Amino acid sequence: MPWKAPNPIEIYKMLPKTNCGKCGEANCMAFAVKLINFEADLDQCTPLLEEGYRENYQKIKALVAPPVREIALKSPQRTVKIGGEYVLYRHELKYMNPTAIAIDVDDSMDKDTLIKRLKTIENFSYEYVGRKLKLDLVALRSTSKDPKQYMKATQTVIENCTLPLILCSQDPRIIEAGLSVLNGRYKPLIYAATKDNWREMADLAKTYNSALTIASPGDLDTLISLAKTLTEDVGIEDVALDPGCFTGIGGLSYTIKAYTQLRYKAMNEGYKYASYPLIGTPISIWTKPHEDPIQTMMWETILSTIMMTRYADAIIMHSLEGWTLLPLVMWRFQIYTDPRKPVAVEKGLRAIGNPDENSPVFITSNYALTYSIVSNDIQKGGLNAWLIVIDTEGLAVDVSVAAKKFIGDKVLEVIKESGLEGKVKNKILIIPGKAARVSGDIEEATKWKVVVGPMDSSEIPSFIKKMWTPEKIKEILEG
Repeated sequence: MPWKAPNPIEIYKMLPKTNCGKCGEANCMAFAVKLINFEADLDQCTPLLEEGYRENYQKIKALVAPPVREIALKSPQRTVKIGGEYVLYRHELKYMNPTAIAIDVDDSMDKDTLIKRLKTIENFSYEYVGRKLKLDLVALRSTSKDPKQYMKATQTVIENCTLPLILCSQDPRIIEAGLSVLNGRYKPLIYAATKDNWREMADLAKTYNSALTIASPGDLDTLISLAKTLTEDVGIEDVALDPGCFTGIGGLSYTIKAYTQLRYKAMNEGYKYASYPLIGTPISIWTKPHEDPIQTMMWETILSTIMMTRYADAIIMHSLEGWTLLPLVMWRFQIYTDPRKPVAVEKGLRAIGNPDENSPVFITSNYALTYSIVSNDIQKGGLNAWLIVIDTEGLAVDVSVAAKKFIGDKVLEVIKESGLEGKVKNKILIIPGKAARVSGDIEEATKWKVVVGPMDSSEIPSFIKKMWTPEKIKEILEG
């Protein structure tokens, strides 16, 4: 049966019911409601961690546990979670942890090439509707087949990159060499245990507290058999599954069906041996490259997009060109937004260009699309400006005005928190034309002069050219 959220009363009965407020909520019932809405973490209720509540803690944890196990991959600086999903279809709730994108490096690269590729992976960033879209993991492959070489490459990787790691080899000697360098400071994902090496890989995963991928390309029966053995008999909890990635006649069809079948059985049938994160390896397309490498890159992107859509919780890729990655990170963003809420950006003060004390100050809502359009129109106009983004709970300007979310107190809040008063000389706020009817409220709350700007942000450059002159500024301030 599909996962069903527990009743908050059911959760409340197992909480301490002291209303201590240590979780940040006013009372235990409020915490219970937030917990089932995924707006609070169980560990925020610290009294539950005490010995007297240990049993209740475990019961609540079981009630809110996802059908697909969540695994945290860690470096000293970062944590990337994979899996942890509750639903088969996004509209039923939302997808929790975006598919982690790993880019490969290998131990045959010379040091300079390796470092350059690591920097490119870590620094990849694309701003899309107010969010920075980035890559998540580094997958270190062994092409030298030499444990010492792999150990050396692992050392170079951790000295030059902060991302969590996937250690890739089916040779346990290679994997152990990499794990020995990490020295317990990381929690990597080992790729991979197979029917031929699972005992050695299981020992390494347990010894070094690592997550372990089980790979059985094209053979779901063996995949499930290994999952049963490694989790029940060996006792490894953090397991991920790779059913294989194929192209060509029948290959692509098999890949889609295999991923879908595993996730369906986890979600709708509670089949525990399928209830683990799924790992995709579109990088395998490079083992049979087309004559034209562009075609290979294109197919890797297509495969990655399909696997991301069909429930892969992490994918391993080789291509690092922007045109191969941009479709992926943007598609991932679309899939993993919460359908219950408008897409919003953080409130706060943004500097567009290089604003100074004489630059104009605009206000907009935190609806991601509105923010993106307004900031782009200011940039395209070649303006240096300050942009106040207020928390309208993700509503656009006209809707937030009607809902009383676009109000003076929220503008004042950002002004105070950002220290804007110390950054500008002229206390003038330019509000959207669609917020004209709250100009008085904003002026009264902030004590700044308010000017109503254009209805359409594309007209901001011409508006500023006409209105932002010393004479006009003086007139506004004295008016």
